Amino acid sequence: MYDSTLKTGICSYGMSGKLFHAPFINAHPGYELAAIVERNNNDSRERYPHSKLYRSVEEMCADKNLQLIVVNTPTHLHYQQAKLVLQAGKHLVIEKPFTITVKEAEDLSAFAEKNNLFISVYQNRRYDGDYRAVKEVLQQGLLGELREAEIRYDRYRPSFGGKQHKEGNLPGAGILYDLSPHLVDQAIQLFGFPKAVFADVWKMRNDVEAPDYFEILFYYEKLRVRLKATCIARESTYAYTLHGMKGSFLQQRSDMQEQQLQAGVKPSLENWCPAPSAPDGLLHTELNGEVVRKETTSSPGNYMGYYDDVYKALTGQGANPVPAADGINNMRIIEAVLESFASGKIISL
Repeated sequence: MYDSTLKTGICSYGMSGKLFHAPFINAHPGYELAAIVERNNNDSRERYPHSKLYRSVEEMCADKNLQLIVVNTPTHLHYQQAKLVLQAGKHLVIEKPFTITVKEAEDLSAFAEKNNLFISVYQNRRYDGDYRAVKEVLQQGLLGELREAEIRYDRYRPSFGGKQHKEGNLPGAGILYDLSPHLVDQAIQLFGFPKAVFADVWKMRNDVEAPDYFEILFYYEKLRVRLKATCIARESTYAYTLHGMKGSFLQQRSDMQEQQLQAGVKPSLENWCPAPSAPDGLLHTELNGEVVRKETTSSPGNYMGYYDDVYKALTGQGANPVPAADGINNMRIIEAVLESFASGKIISL
């Protein structure tokens, strides 16, 4: 299955590089973490001394040995650096959000298709254990015809975190570009592409320049889906709430992979992250003619599944887990959200 090795480089060694990319690429038998970009520091030398250290993305793109490059830099740099990667003839994994605009996303996709290059958007939350628990409940039809759903991503960060590209006055900054790509992607995967969108986007904290709250309503023929995120939720609630004609399912955001990675745990192909230590879901429905109300516990997720799927796609063993088309649809939603907020109207898609 892993007869060849993909020589891979990553464009940044900040949080995403340290936690979500380098450990998985390094641990997977089908990859070689061959290059890392750090503009000023040498932090990667401690863990990955075997990789080449470059001081710019341009310099790394000139490395003829690299086959795949991960663009995991701030959002406002995505289009420019992804274009450099593709122009250098490299395959591309790009962090969410794909780009800032639909036009940019479509341009990258068209360039890659024309030049027979691979693009995959890093939507790692498809590999969260909590999301997969929700997906399984829906696949089993345990709730009957679904009529209402909510997916939320709440944090407690009452003051500015210090990163301008996250919360400052830069294109692509703010919670809409940071967190909504996760929720939008999950909603489309679970329920399909919506017919229309209505949205509210707000800046609730005084010391940030970018929006830190959103509420998005997806319209389907017989379903409404609400996506929501805030930065001032000290008390958390269920991340997923689903109501069908037969029953309801509530699921906490309980996946522990990020915490384990922050603690220095090394990932692997097998389940390396523990399951929640206590029940994290609640199913209240009708099974075999009887009303059942029971607690549930999700299985561990594994972000290694994403890189394994990318490897299989690049070696002809499987499909692209998150093709450019998925990223383009995500950008279509974000543009519709901004249009809805600006106009106060429902935007048809």
